Amino acid sequence: MSPSLAAGTAPILHIEGGVATITLNRPAQRNRLENADLKALLAHFETVNRDAAVRVLVLTANTSGQPKPVFCAGYDIGGFDEPGHGSTFFEEIPDTLAKLRPVTLCALNGSVYGGATDLVLACDLRIGLQGIEWRMPATALGLHYYPSGLQRYVSRFGLAGAKRAFLTARPFTAEQLEAMGLFEALVGSEDWALTQQTLVDDVLALAPLAVQETKQSLLEIEAGQADWGRLRERENMTSQSADFAEGRAAFAQRRKPIFVGR
Repeated sequence: MSPSLAAGTAPILHIEGGVATITLNRPAQRNRLENADLKALLAHFETVNRDAAVRVLVLTANTSGQPKPVFCAGYDIGGFDEPGHGSTFFEEIPDTLAKLRPVTLCALNGSVYGGATDLVLACDLRIGLQGIEWRMPATALGLHYYPSGLQRYVSRFGLAGAKRAFLTARPFTAEQLEAMGLFEALVGSEDWALTQQTLVDDVLALAPLAVQETKQSLLEIEAGQADWGRLRERENMTSQSADFAEGRAAFAQRRKPIFVGR
């Protein structure tokens, strides 16, 4: 399904073959996020999380017709004045994205600014397009960023990188982001589609139950909420699963495993 190339719309959700793709679709506005877009994202996240067949979520953007590709110009700050919105509401979107059941991949096919950078950080994996720019202007606008966003910045960028982002508001180049280990791959447009598909295929080839349980454990460890007994239960459950039996058999027989998710 091709996103609309004319009038912009709220983010588009497409599900096929175990992969859900959410496409930001306001290219003429540099994919700026309005409050209606944030509500649509939350609805899409809920749909994806409920669909057990979805194992990978790809977050990307329609950049058609833009002089330079922009994944997202950030949150429309005019929306701060709408009742029930503002930074507290915006925080729900990356926080929800970070906790989703499927493996999440941000296909960052353009520059990204402001709050949208936290959507990128909330994903499990990222690929980046060469030549893009990244900027966090919160303090340049007079804003102290919300706590979970600061935590993600420190986790992904390290303290020094987070300080640079917020205490200078200077942009990062794609190469600087790659040097900090943000991307699984940084590629040009000619290699984009193949790089994205290869990464998705690699995730889909893994044992679904093991991936799902391991992701949950990693999230709990990162949040300082790990219960070692619960982690051990997950280890024991997967060690007794049909998928682990199939994985061992496939390894011994030198063939690709056929996992069933149990």
